[in-house]
Amino acid sequence: MNFIPKVNESTYYLGVNDRSKPLFENLWPLPKGVSYNSYLIKDEKNVLIDAVDICYAQRFFSLLETALDGEQLDYLIINHMEPDHSGSIELLRTKYPDVKIVGNKKTLSMLEGYFGITEGVVEVGEDTPLKIGAERELSFVLAPMVHWPEVMFTYDKSEKTLYSIDAFGSFGTVDGGIFDEQIDHHDNLDEAYRYYSNIVGKYGSFTQKALQKASTLEIETICPSHGPVWRKYVKEIIEVYDKLSRYEGDPGVVVIVGSMYGNTEEYAELVGRSLGAHGVKRVKIHHLAKSHPSYIIADVFRYNGLIIGSPTYNNELWPPVESILRQLVSRNIPSRYFATFGSGSWNPNVSRHFDALLEKQKWERVGESIQFKMHMSEQDGAAAWKLGEEMAQAVLSKK
Repeated sequence: MNFIPKVNESTYYLGVNDRSKPLFENLWPLPKGVSYNSYLIKDEKNVLIDAVDICYAQRFFSLLETALDGEQLDYLIINHMEPDHSGSIELLRTKYPDVKIVGNKKTLSMLEGYFGITEGVVEVGEDTPLKIGAERELSFVLAPMVHWPEVMFTYDKSEKTLYSIDAFGSFGTVDGGIFDEQIDHHDNLDEAYRYYSNIVGKYGSFTQKALQKASTLEIETICPSHGPVWRKYVKEIIEVYDKLSRYEGDPGVVVIVGSMYGNTEEYAELVGRSLGAHGVKRVKIHHLAKSHPSYIIADVFRYNGLIIGSPTYNNELWPPVESILRQLVSRNIPSRYFATFGSGSWNPNVSRHFDALLEKQKWERVGESIQFKMHMSEQDGAAAWKLGEEMAQAVLSKK
């Protein structure tokens, strides 16, 4: 019996789950794993949409063979050449030597670069749909830099389904049902936020262009390359991507703090208490000794206020503080309210280091950079409380 789940009557979900890999791209933690999704459309022509990481090729080929049920594989459409999706292409070509590989001009160039494949390829673009049945064709939406230059989406008008590769994806394995309404929606949405902000987030303007193109299509189902298939919450995830790619933060404050012995952390705690007392319901305090940057970056994308605190270390910022700031700056987030504070035993002058890193950001400073020596005094505490009040007024003014 064929137990492979189906997206619709003609399309099989061939996703495989990776519960072993600790880091995505050897950077981002995967406490809940990750899925690599592929889809098989069966019509007069059988069409595979993307492949999977080579580590799971054997499992993937078994699913594909079962879904084909003795029929031939006619086309492989490559929406994205990153190895977690394309890694098994060379083996696939060995197993199905007659399959035609479909991609845009940039894709086919990468296909040659990675695998040396130049024969049996079909170049497509936005004006060159692929006919797969008597009354059925697939069309393509070029989406460069979401998040590689060759990325495209595939659209099946007959099923009103968009195959969106990394767009609308999320970290986490697909356990149980494959559809968004069959799993914990809020948990999945959190991982979708973390996925977007860390993987795609730098390219907001390109994401906006892709969303504008996709808005002309009638979409009832979104099939991404990671995470569940969007069906019930299609409108919501599109709205989330629209907001994130415009860098529009909700009212809230992310407090990022480095602290070696607790004094700087104590200051951050008091700032957080003040934020709550002055009406900010979403306060996220991240200690860099524990919080991974991927969660911090996700929260900075979600909320419109940011406060950073650091002790003095070798007369500079504490290294993890400098590291997370460089990561945030590299993502080109154009607008946030921000404030800084620092401490030190004999030379707490860290504000100049904050200024050097943040001088090119178009962020609006709230208050002056606060510095204190050794243990927080009553006067220092009053300054912390005032900072929380001023930041609350700023972020809540954008409700």
